Amino acid sequence: MTGPAGKGDRIFGAVVILGAVAYGAAALKLQVGFMTDPVGAKTFPLLVAGVSVICGLVMVLKPDPDPDAPDGGTWARLAIAVATLVAYAYALRPLGFLLPTTVAAAILSYLIEPRPRYAALAGLGLAVGLFVLFRFVLGLGLVAWPRGL
Repeated sequence: MTGPAGKGDRIFGAVVILGAVAYGAAALKLQVGFMTDPVGAKTFPLLVAGVSVICGLVMVLKPDPDPDAPDGGTWARLAIAVATLVAYAYALRPLGFLLPTTVAAAILSYLIEPRPRYAALAGLGLAVGLFVLFRFVLGLGLVAWPRGL
């Protein structure tokens, strides 16, 4: 990043704060039913917005004094991560939870630490662990496999 130390962090922190405030305002407009769980359709987004505002404030008030611009490899990994998450969002409904989550988590794990065996195990472990958590602990109606199986 160029310019005075921390200028980019302050700008990004301000953008995060604005986005979080808009997100929180949208969450306040949500209509919730009579019978909802404690952390439901309105409370959870408000919690996310609140934490995001705090993170943005930290970036504005205490920016990195000596930021480094990312190199080409970092930008490439970021592009792969974004593409993976977009593909994951589109794959969830037709393929169920377990297969897309395993593949996406394995790819993201590989981007963090390029060790194929561990990335595959991390992807599988995250998929199964998250499925058990979401389906049986939190009671969400996740579909494990494609509907045809």
